[in-house]
Amino acid sequence: MEEIEDAIERADQEAFTREPPKTVQAQIRYLIRQLGSARAVAAQIGVTADSVNRYRRGARTARPDVAAKIDAAVRQRWQPRVRRQRRKQAATTGGITIETRARFGYTAPIGTTDDGRVRRLTVHLPPQYAQRLFDARDAGAGERQLRQIVAEGLQETYFKDGGRRADDLEVQFTDIDYLDLGC
Repeated sequence: MEEIEDAIERADQEAFTREPPKTVQAQIRYLIRQLGSARAVAAQIGVTADSVNRYRRGARTARPDVAAKIDAAVRQRWQPRVRRQRRKQAATTGGITIETRARFGYTAPIGTTDDGRVRRLTVHLPPQYAQRLFDARDAGAGERQLRQIVAEGLQETYFKDGGRRADDLEVQFTDIDYLDLGC
């Protein structure tokens, strides 16, 4: 379950200003331009160089699993400059918006309820959380670390209202039903 990693990838794809190539033939041509040779593309998607050349010419159709690998390879490389600009803006001035439905539990002072419950939240996190999230992902952080960064952001922004209430509150972010990020 890599909810946050998938959400970051979806947010990256929303930054596309043009749609990536749709057909396998066009996708293969794009990958050959990016990687330099049919052999490099073949190594990337797990087929032979002859198969790559057949896909490029349209002489062979790709199996669904190979077509999915080709599509993923294209989307990973599509419009890197647009993605970098979008991330830079989110990390410096814009922040990110998180929409989620998950179980939130609390560690709070005596006399308050700390029973976890499922909540649906849409919260705009400040740029410093976007920067931490992107830096952690680029450094290879696991899902647990990414989830902790999101939980801290939600705790400070939504539950503590930027330090105006609930000073002693600690939020647990579990049982994620869905999570979407927007830059």
